[in-house]
Amino acid sequence: QVQLVESGGGLVQAGGSLRLSCAASGSIDSIVRMYWYRQAPGEQRDLVAGITKSGSTKYGDSVKGRFTISRDNTKNTMYLQMNSLKPEDTAVYYCAALFHTSVGLEEDSWGQGTQVTVSS
Repeated sequence: QVQLVESGGGLVQAGGSLRLSCAASGSIDSIVRMYWYRQAPGEQRDLVAGITKSGSTKYGDSVKGRFTISRDNTKNTMYLQMNSLKPEDTAVYYCAALFHTSVGLEEDSWGQGTQVTVSS
C-alpha cells in the first residue's frame, strides 16, 4: 500500500505562487506514476499534471506554462510549483499515485487534499 499526504495549500492573490508537496510512504518502489488532480466546488475532478518514475511529465491544458510538476525520489516527495495563479485555479488539490500491488495488480491511492484559494 501507498500513503500520501499533501501540504502547501493556502490563500494567495492572483498572479502569486504556491508550491504543493505530496509525501509518499509505504511501498514506495511500487509506484509507477504520480498525479496532481484538482476539484472545484460543483465541478468534476480534473487532471492537473502527472509524472512517471523516469520523470516524464504531462499537464492539463489550463495549467501548461504556469505549473511545474517534479519529484524528489530521495525524499519520496512530489511537488507542484504553481505560478501566475488565477482565481479559476481555486480548488482542492489532490495527490494520487498509481502503484503495483504484491500480486501484480494496479491500484491507486489518494491523499486527503489541500485547499488552494486564489483571490482576485
